[in-house]
Amino acid sequence: MTEARIIDLHNHVIPLTLIDAARRAPERFGLRVDDRDGRIFYERRGKLSELRPGFCNPEAKLAAMDEMGITIAALSAAPPIFLHHLPLEAAAAAATLINDGIAQFVASNPARFRGMAYLPMQHPDAAIAELERVVREYQFKAVEIATSIDGAQLAEKTFRPILRTIEQLGCFVFTHPCQCSAEGGMDDYDFYNLLGFPFDTTLMVSHLMFSGALDELKTLKIVLSHGGGYIPYQIGRLAHGYKMRAATRRDAKTPPAELLRRFYFDALTHDAQAARFLIDKAGADRVVIGTDHPFDMGPENLRASIDAIPGLTADERRQICEGTAAMLLGEA
Repeated sequence: MTEARIIDLHNHVIPLTLIDAARRAPERFGLRVDDRDGRIFYERRGKLSELRPGFCNPEAKLAAMDEMGITIAALSAAPPIFLHHLPLEAAAAAATLINDGIAQFVASNPARFRGMAYLPMQHPDAAIAELERVVREYQFKAVEIATSIDGAQLAEKTFRPILRTIEQLGCFVFTHPCQCSAEGGMDDYDFYNLLGFPFDTTLMVSHLMFSGALDELKTLKIVLSHGGGYIPYQIGRLAHGYKMRAATRRDAKTPPAELLRRFYFDALTHDAQAARFLIDKAGADRVVIGTDHPFDMGPENLRASIDAIPGLTADERRQICEGTAAMLLGEA
């Protein structure tokens, strides 16, 4: 039996199309770019970061994929360029620049790259127009959306037309945190990332479950990053609360436990036992590979992390490494 391909659905880019535009007009995009000794740095909301080649250079991305054993990577905008604070004109322009840049990445090696659309979610009409353009021009099959939009929950009614359009176009959603909603005690030890990001995913999923949004969006497929936050491991508490407390049943017709399989999860748990639990809880047909490349929160050794999952069968491995992702991308 041939070894399964690996399709990575959690892999980030920061296209030079946006960087070059921000270099010319930093105030317009809220993103300042500096060139220092042949290296590029970008500053957003006071945080300065280096634009490493893995973010913007297709050859560097491919080299990293080869080292990790990744056959195909679905490329999504990195959270630092989630520009949900921008006014309409700048937000729409930024989304076009990002999506055109991702499309250029894909065009450089269409056998190895797939693209995910970035949308100006804070402006729903513009988001829908950009989505329709990207699907029409580039045939993207996925849309990356932040777990919250500048503090607003994805389950809010204002975002429903965008989600409905994604569903109607046959695309799936990949969600990724970009800010920490939790307050108090989160400033130390990078807890905003280590704890806050998984919490934001958990909060988003819980709102989608309890708001009734998933009762309305019956076929929308949603992929959760970072192992789904705390949802797979605390779904029992949500289910018990739905049963015991009337307020939780105000808007949703379907119990949370029945909605768990509406979601897909990347296996980026950093723990083999946790990955095994995720597979057992959600099903191998709901789990995909995610590396978070080129951030340092990805797996140290992708193949070793897969090999370490206890009791992983050949069928489960093939499903997780390529089968589920290929289905979502419409390539199964």
